[in-house]
Amino acid sequence: MPELPEVETVMRGLEKAMAGHRIACVELRRKDLRFPFPEGFAERLTGQRIEAFRRRAKYILADLEGGDCLLIHLGMSGRFAVVAGGRVRNLGAFYFEEGAAAEAQGAHDHVVFTLDDGTRIIYTDPRRFGLMDVFPRSEAASHRLLEEIGVEPLGNDFHAAYLAEVFAGKKAPLKAALLDQRLIAGLGNIYVCEALYRAGLAPRRKAGTLVRRGKPDPRLEELARHIKAVLNEAIVAGGSTLRDFSHTDGSNGGFQERFSVYDRAGEACPRCQMPIRRIVQSGRSTFYCPSCQK
Repeated sequence: MPELPEVETVMRGLEKAMAGHRIACVELRRKDLRFPFPEGFAERLTGQRIEAFRRRAKYILADLEGGDCLLIHLGMSGRFAVVAGGRVRNLGAFYFEEGAAAEAQGAHDHVVFTLDDGTRIIYTDPRRFGLMDVFPRSEAASHRLLEEIGVEPLGNDFHAAYLAEVFAGKKAPLKAALLDQRLIAGLGNIYVCEALYRAGLAPRRKAGTLVRRGKPDPRLEELARHIKAVLNEAIVAGGSTLRDFSHTDGSNGGFQERFSVYDRAGEACPRCQMPIRRIVQSGRSTFYCPSCQK
């Protein structure tokens, strides 16, 4: 599914198109996505002015003037398009399987928000793994989808000392620990592979081996730094295009051109020229250099 940089890209596109406007109409073309829409969903949104957007892990949150909050998750294949002035701007189509992008027209347009200036925001989701909810903003911290999420990797609370605290005594592989959303919010497969490569750490290393007498191994400093760097670089590049992704201006995400290891099994490591390896961890592909990562 879209990872943190891709969700951040979509959130910023929605903010540009929707913040400050009122929702004039909400059209639901089906009763559910991954879950049923909450009772009165369209009615609670209609007439509300959107004050601001923010991201929490891989969720997009829109704060409404009446005190409610609109929550959006893109799932595996969700995307938004902005239709205004006869132009259509896509806000991200990330991980469609072959041919799915062509199907994502019309029949899979499930939610349409019409704004006070006539702009339409269309949510398309061929697989319907995405979701939407609306709830009082004051209850965001205790929302069932948000209450157990860990720290934001781009926030001030994410650092080597925090990693040492949550990794202490852990026998889980390092990659699995980094993907645990209860520990760190929004990290995904692509960017964890890339950050581990930059930090020179093997994905199968036990997370607890990087904590010495309760203090972070110096390599955790490097890992925290590289996680932040990889995510920020990917956000600037507009995310990664694996099969079909486009920006608001129709261009592709560009970070995939900077992959050092991800999806490069059998190719030469940029540092040592050894072949990149692929293994499967918890059902996900992991790419790493067996020489550079220990």
